[in-house]
Amino acid sequence: MDYSLIITNISKHISLSPGEEKYFVALLKEKKLKRKDFLLRENEVCTQTAFVVKGCLRGYTIDKSGFEHVLQFAPPDWWISDMYSFISRQPGNLNIDALENTEVLLISRDDREKLFINIPKFERFFRILSENALVVLRRRLIDNMSLTAQDRFAEFCKHYPTLIEHLPQKMIASYIGVTPEFLSKVKADYFRKL
Repeated sequence: MDYSLIITNISKHISLSPGEEKYFVALLKEKKLKRKDFLLRENEVCTQTAFVVKGCLRGYTIDKSGFEHVLQFAPPDWWISDMYSFISRQPGNLNIDALENTEVLLISRDDREKLFINIPKFERFFRILSENALVVLRRRLIDNMSLTAQDRFAEFCKHYPTLIEHLPQKMIASYIGVTPEFLSKVKADYFRKL
């Protein structure tokens, strides 16, 4: 597998020597998922963090009525995990599945700890990822409480520009918190204004 995408992703925040890159890459596990395969299921303990090389994953929960609530999409060059479960080592409530044939690179919690000991600057890298995820989550929470559906769709388009025409409307609707039928109207209005 080509590791250039993940090395480029990391180099946005920290610089690695060739030896550090080699050590890091040796800790990664490659995994291929077919469309609809699960990387993680609700009530499992999340023991690894995934970096998407190819394809797309989504993280979602299912409520008591059976409705899916999409929390995150992870196209290429994105990281995804159930952070609650990963940190607490408790069963999580997030499902992560492949929306298409997907290739990921995984790093386990234990290997990440080894990485922190042997290359301490990785603590900075993963801290930045965690802080960015927290900022995005908070912004999304506030947006869901205060923005119109049209504005939430515009935010979706800003954050996931490659996915607008790529994902089923039902999933985008779930992400922004509207019905697929209402999303059709929102989407038409949005593109008419461009």
